[in-house]
Amino acid sequence: MMIEFIDTHCHLDGKEFDADREEVMQRAREAGCKAIFLPAIDLPSSERIINLCQQHPDFLYPMVGLHPEEVRADWQEQLAAIHSLLTSHLTPHTSQLSPLISIGEVGLDFYWSREFEQEQLLVFEEQVKWSIETRLPLMIHCRKAQNEMVAILKRYARELPGGVFHCFTGNEKEAAELLQFDNFVLGIGGVSTFKKSHLPEVLPAVVPLDRIVLETDAPYMAPVPHRGQRNEPAFVIHVLQRLAEAYGVTPDEIAHRTNATVGRIFRR
Repeated sequence: MMIEFIDTHCHLDGKEFDADREEVMQRAREAGCKAIFLPAIDLPSSERIINLCQQHPDFLYPMVGLHPEEVRADWQEQLAAIHSLLTSHLTPHTSQLSPLISIGEVGLDFYWSREFEQEQLLVFEEQVKWSIETRLPLMIHCRKAQNEMVAILKRYARELPGGVFHCFTGNEKEAAELLQFDNFVLGIGGVSTFKKSHLPEVLPAVVPLDRIVLETDAPYMAPVPHRGQRNEPAFVIHVLQRLAEAYGVTPDEIAHRTNATVGRIFRR
């Protein structure tokens, strides 16, 4: 029997997939992927993702949000337009529209630049409020900004519905700090398969299996043995197998537990 899994983070709307998007989805199904979650990064991608998910119901699931690296001088206009899109997909008379599953991809990123640091903080906090208002979980991107991110989340800790800390690559202390937030889990992808990754030791030490979901972040960060290639949802199986080795359980157990966690966080 085929192992079934979910890719909780894939930029399938990106131009990298324009030439063979249908084939990528077919390979995903053949590998055992039963659903793909699509995070947005700005208004155009939010619109693209919703349209794409409408064409593939019960397989592709949309998010809307403003990514920290896309926060620029026009952030207020972008945020207002994305919020309008969000609310239009939550009203009763729009039942034919794709149901949104998350506010994402949102967060903080001070890796390349702090030019819009204050704006990023404002944008992230505003989208945290959207999550609370809509009860949609957050898909959070954080790079070189965990202290600032945690400080914002702590203000709303009792009200947050939950979410995913996407692309976790940190140490035991950082994992424990993130898991203090109830109903939040860690998104684990291709980095866990890299030779120099410490995740196979860190995760079993401090992260229960029911606090993990699987992801690709495709087209980025393909796992071994595809490292350096374009990533795609079919490759999740390599992450799943590596986690099974790390936790000392079967791949079936990883799939079962992570799928159950997806159901709990995203209520589907």
